[in-house]
Amino acid sequence: MGRAWVKSRRRDPYYRRAKAEGYRSRAAFKLIQIDGRFDLIYERDVVVDLGAAPGGWSQVAKVLVGDEGRVVAVDRAGMQPIAGVDLWKGDLTDPAFLETLAAEVAPADVVISDMAPRLSGNKTLDHERSLGLARAALTAAERLLRPGGNFLCKAFQGEHLDDFRRAVQARFRTCRGHSPEASRKESREFYLVAKGFRGGLTPRPRAPGPAAGTAPPRPAGRAARGPRPGSATPPRTSAST
Repeated sequence: MGRAWVKSRRRDPYYRRAKAEGYRSRAAFKLIQIDGRFDLIYERDVVVDLGAAPGGWSQVAKVLVGDEGRVVAVDRAGMQPIAGVDLWKGDLTDPAFLETLAAEVAPADVVISDMAPRLSGNKTLDHERSLGLARAALTAAERLLRPGGNFLCKAFQGEHLDDFRRAVQARFRTCRGHSPEASRKESREFYLVAKGFRGGLTPRPRAPGPAAGTAPPRPAGRAARGPRPGSATPPRTSAST
């Protein structure tokens, strides 16, 4: 990378915050902002993070699901461990790997993907490669999610984004596009936020309700989540250097 790129990154407020708060990437703040707006991840959820390296999204997801939830980070290249996160190394386009993953993890409550191709400089080619990764994420989500589960996926803007969006809409009750504040202004990345998976596997058995005289079940919505200290930013978690 050139000196201009290095200087630009150092001036980036999200890069500086990520370093200061222990996140492995500035992308952590994209998930914080998206989740804060759309309520995707809840305490005790099972979350699968596709293309997870270097791990910023997995760090945030682990805070959101809490000690009773589970985060599974999947990446073909592998990554450094994160406390409380299950790491899987494999290729999502390999049907055998996906079936093995599903057998161990499904049904999941949420599937998230921040996967992006190595940029070539050709916008059309990068768009198509991005959609290839997005389609792989959608295929994985269909295999992993419970009925009613949620899906978050990145894709680059371009000619065929609407086609992919329609494919997601056909599989979920709602699908909205969003560009979080933490996305760089020059970036062509775009996130699809889909809720209420129409298909899916049999839900995991839920714990029985509380006995008479005890606290009622947690309500649906934001109040169901554990408190966050002071802001939209989850507490600091450990990160590799």
